[in-house]
Amino acid sequence: MNVKTSATGGRRSVRLASVAAVVLLAGLLSGSGSAAEEGGSAVTLAYDCALPGGTGRVTVRVTTAFPASGTAGTPLESGPVTIDVRLARADLEALLPAGTEVVASTATLAVGIRQKDRSAQARWLDLPAPGSAVPAEGEMSLVHTGPVPSVTLPAAGDVAFTAGRLTLGLRPVAETAEESGPADVRPLTCEPGEDAEDGGTLLATVPVTAGPPDPWPSRTEGGDGAHGTDEGGDTGDRIAVESRTPQAGSEEACPVDPPAGKADWSDAPKPPEGAPVMEVDIPGGGTFGCAYAVGMATVYKLNGAMIINDPAKKPGLISVLANVHRGLRAANAAGGYYLRLDSLGNLRLPDADSTFLTFGFQPVSAKVEFENGPLTISTGNIGMGSTKTYFATASFTQSLRLRDVKVNGTPLDVGPNCRTASPFKVVLNGDFPKYVNVFGGGPMNGKVEIPPFSGCGTGGEDLDNLFTAAISGPGNVVAMNQGQTCVPSDSSTFCPPTVPALPGKGTPAG
Repeated sequence: MNVKTSATGGRRSVRLASVAAVVLLAGLLSGSGSAAEEGGSAVTLAYDCALPGGTGRVTVRVTTAFPASGTAGTPLESGPVTIDVRLARADLEALLPAGTEVVASTATLAVGIRQKDRSAQARWLDLPAPGSAVPAEGEMSLVHTGPVPSVTLPAAGDVAFTAGRLTLGLRPVAETAEESGPADVRPLTCEPGEDAEDGGTLLATVPVTAGPPDPWPSRTEGGDGAHGTDEGGDTGDRIAVESRTPQAGSEEACPVDPPAGKADWSDAPKPPEGAPVMEVDIPGGGTFGCAYAVGMATVYKLNGAMIINDPAKKPGLISVLANVHRGLRAANAAGGYYLRLDSLGNLRLPDADSTFLTFGFQPVSAKVEFENGPLTISTGNIGMGSTKTYFATASFTQSLRLRDVKVNGTPLDVGPNCRTASPFKVVLNGDFPKYVNVFGGGPMNGKVEIPPFSGCGTGGEDLDNLFTAAISGPGNVVAMNQGQTCVPSDSSTFCPPTVPALPGKGTPAG
């Protein structure tokens, strides 16, 4: 009898430990799941750009994720594109103000589309590159990523995509932005090198098979040039190019409500001892915008990793009120110069759905619900001249609730209030110049400590200790990458927001 009881208890412990493991692996901070594996191809192109002193040759690497095939009458949707532009430091110096240390940019690429005797042109619009440090010598890499329009072909046959004119919008990034928006954009226009054929360079060829009969009603494409224009074929027999994102500056670019609450800058670096810091709410209540943030988290006890706000699914947007508060101490005051700009954010993220093989064989699925407090992002610098240091800190509190748990497809009732016993603090830090301010975004990382669990179990069965033993504790590393902030009221900002690359990945997933 004792042996049977021990074996049953052992199986239950293994099963419940498996369930507990999924709590973090399902979504420590946000969405769960694995990154989508996109097929892709890369082409290196030579472009000639109109520089102030003449024409200069630059190298452009375009990485695309076109589908293997398409069907006539059905939108052919590509994954995100990456455009890596390599510019010499000397060329940058001719384009930007003296002393520029950090540069962000956007790229717009004209793409030719040809199928038999039909042709059209698409524009891959305003793909953003985050702020990057200008090197002391050599080349600088500006890596732009973002979604591209879908293309619908009216008939079967191979369709070729070729690269044409490339337009860059270079933007010096201020060390700290007391203004509500970015600096002036410096345009740079580039054409494919003279050795390119047909005014462009082949990016990909996709075979298109026949669809249902008469897939196209009679229609004409708009000719505003924002998405694309058709240059051949009769009405109802045209290549259609359709944007999948709202237009820059439109209200739909940020489909989230402004954040509520009050900024809490207590986790930001403190100034050296000296005169008090003048704390001021910035008139106007901050600048409304939105951004995506994706990342990875490791679970120390489980020696595993997970995706945060999975870009392969439908990631949640951060709602932002940029620069709502300022802390300032003058350079001639005791203790020296100190500037801190505080922005308020809202992290309303979807529940996480996850399926995970614990112990390599046991499938466990669960939903994780997140309760997040207001997000505060503080950026600034301490000191002046050679002693100047920069900081960027994001912090918020969070609680987790577990529900809809299934072990090998069998429901396990953990009760309606299985959650962390108390909220826990998440503090992430970015390094200059990778993270300059909330507008440019960038990578941030830190560690979190997960508190014990409570309220887990029904019918008098207490599962709190099993959940706590499996996952609670310190040392869980979180690495996030915040995309550039879209400000709908300012057409010069990065709208609509785009999903940034996962930390350690060259391109965003999905």
